[in-house]
Amino acid sequence: MPSLDHLYESRLSPFYQDHHHAWRDTLRRWVDKEIMPFADQWDEAGEFPRELYRKASEIGLLRLGWPEEYGGIPTDPFMSIVTSTEMARHGAGGINASLMSHGIGLPPIRALGTQEMKDRIIPQVLSGEKISALAITEPTGGSDVANLKTTARREGDEYVVNGSKMFITSGMRADYYTVAVRTGGEGAGGVSLLLIERDRPGFTRTPLKKQGWWASDTAALYFDDVRVPVENLIGAENQGFAGIMNNFNSERIGMTAGAVGFSKVCLEDALAWAQERKTFGKRLADHQVIRHKLADMYKRINATQSWLETLAWRVQQGEKPIAEIALLKVQATETMEYCAREAMQVMGGSGYMRGGRVERIYREVRVYAIGGGSEEIMRDLAARQMGI
Repeated sequence: MPSLDHLYESRLSPFYQDHHHAWRDTLRRWVDKEIMPFADQWDEAGEFPRELYRKASEIGLLRLGWPEEYGGIPTDPFMSIVTSTEMARHGAGGINASLMSHGIGLPPIRALGTQEMKDRIIPQVLSGEKISALAITEPTGGSDVANLKTTARREGDEYVVNGSKMFITSGMRADYYTVAVRTGGEGAGGVSLLLIERDRPGFTRTPLKKQGWWASDTAALYFDDVRVPVENLIGAENQGFAGIMNNFNSERIGMTAGAVGFSKVCLEDALAWAQERKTFGKRLADHQVIRHKLADMYKRINATQSWLETLAWRVQQGEKPIAEIALLKVQATETMEYCAREAMQVMGGSGYMRGGRVERIYREVRVYAIGGGSEEIMRDLAARQMGI
């Protein structure tokens, strides 16, 4: 595939060191071998082989950013940015969503779980042996976590769980589910987190069909008097809301990096097509209107990436710029949407055909604009943080 590395000049950036570049090169070769040739096939099939988890662990992909004591590889925010942008190159976001679902399923366990729970769960997931999922969204609401309705009633040494979850990534294949439940009264103060294993009696799942992310395993979850031992409580009872909220900033930065990566893919494919396609006796790229489209895509991508790297550096220094992270996610998904649209316009009928990266990305734009906090909620969160 064509590359725009010579344009972005990332190797001259003050944020990236030799180990970042080495990881980029290693991961790129792995994606070219293990994902790129099969991305369209897996997307059409609606799933990818479970074996990919083990392969991703062997290269270090699943283990990146986790403590050594659990089999992980400690790292920094810029290694995560490199990972997200390189994993966008195959143009099938659904593969990434399920393959990396432990990135949202495990953090609450790491932050709040007992040592026994951490030692038992995290190494199995990082090795690719088990799959982790996060279950928060419900049929009646997503981002309004404080008003979730799935209940967990304590009976002796067990919780009895009833309710349902919706749009859960890795929902069918996961072995461990980090589930938000209501153990107390109304509002955020009554929310807890439970670890629920897939084989619990009364726990069923239904696969969901989607506009995009076809290769991602997405499901509705149903809990019918599911009994879970008290030892599976993640953190303190009625203290789960903070654990959920603390996970959002890193998730949004990751989604932003992915959106930047997919935007670059759109520019790469549109540029390659414009340089080869002949119309009215000259290259498509020789038409001013097309050149301006490509330049505007490049402008928006660079602006978003620069903001992303600045915020990642500030997070690395210990800051929590919540408002800016929220608005950055909005800008990144708007950039992705713009680039997907313009790339489709440049490529015309060719871009509209199934089997191409731009076509897949075009279908997947909306999930990035909604998942992890919709554009509307992100703007409102930022406004509140600003004191408006």
